[in-house]
Amino acid sequence: MALDIKFLQNEVFEQYMADDNNRPWIIGFSGGKDSTMLLQLVWSTVSKIEPMLRTRQIHVVCNDTMVENPKIAQFIHVTLNNIQTEAVRQGIPLTVHETTPRLEESFWVNLIGKGYPAPNNTFRWCTERLKINPTTEFIKSKISEIGEVIILLGTRSAESTNRAKSIKKYEVKGERLRKHVLPNAYVFALIKDVETDEVWHYLLQNDPGWGGTNRALVTLYRNASGGDCPLVIDTTTPSCGNSRFGCWVCTVVKKDKSMAALIDNGEEWMEPLADFRDMLQDNRNKRELRDTKRRGSYIEDENTWGPYIEEERANMLRVLLEAQKEVQRTEPELVLINAQELVGIQVTWHRDSLFRFSVADIFNAVNGTDLDAKDFDVQDVFEKEILKEVFDDEADYELINEMLEVQRSKYILVSKYGLQNDLENHIDRHVKTKK
Repeated sequence: MALDIKFLQNEVFEQYMADDNNRPWIIGFSGGKDSTMLLQLVWSTVSKIEPMLRTRQIHVVCNDTMVENPKIAQFIHVTLNNIQTEAVRQGIPLTVHETTPRLEESFWVNLIGKGYPAPNNTFRWCTERLKINPTTEFIKSKISEIGEVIILLGTRSAESTNRAKSIKKYEVKGERLRKHVLPNAYVFALIKDVETDEVWHYLLQNDPGWGGTNRALVTLYRNASGGDCPLVIDTTTPSCGNSRFGCWVCTVVKKDKSMAALIDNGEEWMEPLADFRDMLQDNRNKRELRDTKRRGSYIEDENTWGPYIEEERANMLRVLLEAQKEVQRTEPELVLINAQELVGIQVTWHRDSLFRFSVADIFNAVNGTDLDAKDFDVQDVFEKEILKEVFDDEADYELINEMLEVQRSKYILVSKYGLQNDLENHIDRHVKTKK
């Protein structure tokens, strides 16, 4: 049976107009084919409603993990700007929001700062911190502000067996909306029954309401799939929908086929990123690179696979900065790790009692700069000079200095949890050293 676009648009119209509570809509937008189709259907429907009747606010939410595939991140940034500009011009009550993880939950602060092992299927710590939490916080803020919200998702049963089971589990027969796991939130899965080929057919036959065409999106999928994406798609022609865009550092999959395909299709500048990602995967389970004690503990156990050792954290930062320097020769605006994350790493190292390596030293060695440690530090240099005058014993000075650094790191990362334990561990180690 052919896809009935008018039926889907009517579903959007009726739900938009019928809700007396005027609950705002939150559209999850990733920039991929499914969420693009969803947003186009909503846009094309709402734009035909009389302006005075467009009273329901629509929030387009896009989550930036800060380690997205650079090509898709660049594409999404341009798309979001176009969406917001055209929404204002056309009088559509739609606003764009980009969410990002908090500093203490960012990928680099967790991997290089805290020494978390590269994610895999048994310890997939990245999804919740980078994707779920930022968007959830946004949704909660709207619920707190307004009372209830309706979340529009581009999820489809045809994507996978697990996705189909999930959709069926929560749907209510005969109802458009189903309960979300968050209180006072409801889900509107408009395209849940649409097949992959139908998605591509729609996108190729319908230009987005915010201007331009979907050719750039089709090209991204084609280049990332390592094959041709047909310009005309029907039930007998395979689509180019097998590409999966995600974080360029993803080690959950054995091989990042999309990035490899992009490199093969002319994006050679991404090779340092692929090499770094492969390094993370290769080094994850090397015994010599993992601590024999858990993070925050001084108890050694040879059976414990703790965080990365201090040397490896410093090495990963160095290699990452070298990769960033290399890719910026071709893409000068591309930032793999920002200044706040560098500070967050230094703060976390101090919090973990790691003082052998300095972010400033590593940064200077890679970039040939002459930045001072205070640019990445959390303690005032003047304060250190006073401490030196007060303490004649160098070991005592180092102890107090380190304890102050640990205390500051807790405040900067907005987490006082474990502060007393960390300070007591510092004192115990100091006493043992002086014996």
